[in-house]
Amino acid sequence: VQLQASGGGLVQAGDSLRLSCAASVRTFSTYAMGWFRQAPGKEREFVAAIDWSATVTYHVDSVKGRFTISRDNAKRRVYLRMNSLKPEDTAVYYCASGPSISLVSTQYNYWGQGTQVTVSS
Repeated sequence: VQLQASGGGLVQAGDSLRLSCAASVRTFSTYAMGWFRQAPGKEREFVAAIDWSATVTYHVDSVKGRFTISRDNAKRRVYLRMNSLKPEDTAVYYCASGPSISLVSTQYNYWGQGTQVTVSS
């Protein structure tokens, strides 16, 4: 499984971005997907996850009400819509796939290369 994340950039506080993650595998619809982020000098942290059918989603408390994870199985893509961005959202954002939805990074088998999101104040 190859994952390609895109959509990052430099924005101002309060702006929006939509991250996209494209998967190469035909069985994409069977995988749970997650977004994680890593800020400079910090450990990678969970941001959001979605199960294979988009029935169940999780978002870390710090992004609830601002970020939304979604997926399009026909396009083999998962998205992270980010609204009301804050400087503390600055990080490299990674998408990941795994057999079941989880908040734990070690439960994901495949990872994309990451896309940089920088939010200026």
